[in-house]
Amino acid sequence: MNNPHSDAADRGRHKTWLGWIAGLALVAGLAVGGVALASAVGIWLGLWDFRMGFDMLQHVGVVGQAVTAAALVAAAAVFVLGKRLTGGGGSKLPVLALIGAIAAGLGYYVPASYVPGEGANIPPIHDISTDTVNPPEFVAVLPLRADAPNTAVYGRSDDMTPERLAELQTGAFPDLTTRTLSDPPEVVFERALAAVGRLGWELVAQVPEEGRIEATDTTFWYRFKDDVVVRIRAGTDGTVIDARSLSRVGRGDAGTNARRLRAFFDAL
Repeated sequence: MNNPHSDAADRGRHKTWLGWIAGLALVAGLAVGGVALASAVGIWLGLWDFRMGFDMLQHVGVVGQAVTAAALVAAAAVFVLGKRLTGGGGSKLPVLALIGAIAAGLGYYVPASYVPGEGANIPPIHDISTDTVNPPEFVAVLPLRADAPNTAVYGRSDDMTPERLAELQTGAFPDLTTRTLSDPPEVVFERALAAVGRLGWELVAQVPEEGRIEATDTTFWYRFKDDVVVRIRAGTDGTVIDARSLSRVGRGDAGTNARRLRAFFDAL
């Protein structure tokens, strides 16, 4: 004959162990997600620079996959064992473990999403211009880049030449070329200003008589500041518009500057 008191005690012990498993998965997942969030918040608050934040995110990426997988296994195990050992099919314990898996997964995905995948064919460059022969030049932005590791001179970074940079860019981003529009220069200039505003860039300078617009875009997660210059000129077949996007730090940009220029022309 079964002892109801013994059965109840066994179910209590099983539920306690399942609670520990679910709780551990929850805490581990929240810890991974918390570090990922803190790495950015620390940069936003000025507690550390992007290098430390980037290192924190890289460490999150190392453990994020393992914690996500372990938390998912824990959620499934707690659900199945809970039904078998305690009869608690409606227990909230699997949900706790699942929350941990989601938090860890997001903590892993955030840094991983900024790294180009296999076959992405993105070269380690950080200066993109639609005109690689006579790139638009920065003027007003230069004082803001005084302490930037990357030079504003086209193709003059380490192990690079203007010709090599143009070759790498053309191979990776053949669509980023000079555009010609039918509207007159003054109209295109206003459209370009409006596009800068819609994209949320910080306007640094607008010089209509030179057809030059300069702006700074700050990336969301790492808070990198990249600079953009737009050049608008009258051409024989319409208004010629070129744009250039340049990172202040980093050897490669994982395609960020190219995506930025595409977004600008789409908005234009």
